[in-house]
Amino acid sequence: MIKVLIADDEAPARDKLARWLADEADLRIVATCRDGLDAAQAIEAFAPQVVFLDIQMPGLSGLELAAQLEPKSGPKIVFVTAFDEHAIRAFDLNAIDYLLKPYDRDRLRRTLQRVRERFSESPDEAVSVARSQVGDLKRLLIPSQGRIELVDVENITWLETSDNYVNVHTTARAFLLRRTLQDLLEQLSSRFVRIHRSAAVNASHVKSLSPLMKGDFEVHLRDGRSLRMSRRYKDELLARLPR
Repeated sequence: MIKVLIADDEAPARDKLARWLADEADLRIVATCRDGLDAAQAIEAFAPQVVFLDIQMPGLSGLELAAQLEPKSGPKIVFVTAFDEHAIRAFDLNAIDYLLKPYDRDRLRRTLQRVRERFSESPDEAVSVARSQVGDLKRLLIPSQGRIELVDVENITWLETSDNYVNVHTTARAFLLRRTLQDLLEQLSSRFVRIHRSAAVNASHVKSLSPLMKGDFEVHLRDGRSLRMSRRYKDELLARLPR
């Protein structure tokens, strides 16, 4: 059985798709979701193998969600949209397929055929190319205590690697995110600068620097925390600080 998740902010659209998919013997619907954050939480909880993802949703768009999925182990994506320009973009993202509303049952069947043909392929290019379409993230999805937190990137002060996890420090608390630091920095590059091979800071939260021995520096953040910076990263940080 192929586990399927439906994410669409319009109840009639969700219900129609759920009814038609329920007639497919090899599909099992594990969740229906009304917005991007709800879908992110359901993906974390149910690990669907295919997601029918509406591009235009309140709070968190389908593209924003897709950009934060794991390219190698994440679900296959079928984008659903009522807007031609988004449908074209979805096709360019190399999603399994896209459904342009209003679609009929024959169109859905053709999409399902593509799903079945490409089901064993990995990774799904839709995720990696979605990242390039979205650009730098403004909000970060982070699992926390059985749910998904949507954290504003501007409130993140610094990042610290821990094996295949990253400790995400905000002005209020810290979160543990299962991603590598390098992968995360590729989506946060306009705000964050490495200060050590295992740490990076949000340049807008840096208050001052003070020199240490052997050319290293201490980075003082606006929240009072101080972090050690290796000298090899000094020039890049200085170039990014406000003049």
